[in-house]
Amino acid sequence: MIPHAVIFDVGNVLFPWNPRSLYGRLIDDDRALDAFMADVLTMEWHTELDRGRPFAEASAELAAAYPEHADLIAAWGPRFNETLGPPIAGMAEILADLDSRGVPLFAITNFSGEFFRAFAPLHPGIFGRFRDIVVSGDEKLLKPDRAIYDLALRRFGLEGPDAVFIDDSIKNVAGAQDAGIHALLFTDAAKLRVDLEGLGLL
Repeated sequence: MIPHAVIFDVGNVLFPWNPRSLYGRLIDDDRALDAFMADVLTMEWHTELDRGRPFAEASAELAAAYPEHADLIAAWGPRFNETLGPPIAGMAEILADLDSRGVPLFAITNFSGEFFRAFAPLHPGIFGRFRDIVVSGDEKLLKPDRAIYDLALRRFGLEGPDAVFIDDSIKNVAGAQDAGIHALLFTDAAKLRVDLEGLGLL
């Protein structure tokens, strides 16, 4: 079956995401920055926010463990949007072209629910094109767990073969494939456009 709907990831597919975009401005010394990112504000800690843990709770616990970094930890919540850049080159155009052809657009993102609600309204031209978005922090499910893809398909009213899923993580691509979804590994907009043209979606 040829897919007729497209499901996007958000971070590093639609928008670049890098915590150093924020903390590189707050920590002048490169070695201190490396140590902070490796030992304090780890990906494991961030993933718990994506899984639905409230920032207030998670940050209070982390600040108690690293009181010398309490101010830096506290900045993560109110300044999270500074970890994201403008739309990745070419992606707004791909969304517009798909939308103009009547292709149903959806998203599945590993993202704190509270942070996503603060970020999405800043980009109505992007997120306004989606019929529905599954946010991991709201569902307390994470890619590449099979359950989040199954939930998304039910919410979107799709069967796996109906959709193509686009993500920059090979683990997440594999997770979608395990759920029966055609999946593409994202590298850049030019390659994605070629891939979508090959599927007859553009």
